[in-house]
Amino acid sequence: MNDHFSLQPFDSIHPLDLKIDGSISRNENTLFVSYTLFGDLSKIVIPATVNLPIRKHELWEETCFEFFLGIKNLTRYWEFNLSPAGHWNIYRFDDYRQGMQEEMAMMSLPFSVQNQSEALLLILELDLDKFISVDTLLDVAITTVIKSQEGNISYWALTHTGSQADFHRRDSFIIDL
Repeated sequence: MNDHFSLQPFDSIHPLDLKIDGSISRNENTLFVSYTLFGDLSKIVIPATVNLPIRKHELWEETCFEFFLGIKNLTRYWEFNLSPAGHWNIYRFDDYRQGMQEEMAMMSLPFSVQNQSEALLLILELDLDKFISVDTLLDVAITTVIKSQEGNISYWALTHTGSQADFHRRDSFIIDL
């Protein structure tokens, strides 16, 4: 199963003319996620690629691609943060914004980033075996944080279900894998 997606900004009146599309699929217990950010990339802050990416906190304070995996019909879920610089982190939650801790089953999160003149591409292939069994049904939310050159932050998601941008709301985990 391959789900194509298009993210929407939380505030529909968005000053940057951007588009974020991608796809997500699961084959056995390997997850494939790709994002493409289209538009005038000079208007946004894109962290420079580093040679030695590391696990890093608070990546969501800059431009950051994210997705959330929840176990269907359970409260546990994971937040994945992927910086265009190559830095990353994975957090596990027991319930809505509760029990946050780094997911230590993963010691690296290799993904590729291609920065082109009118598009930024990010591609991830993730083996889920270390913390999710192959027969586990998942609910997925796909999100992105964009920081403009002026310092404004915009929040992009498949859907926004609350009165404020909140990627952790389980009713926004709308892709089934």
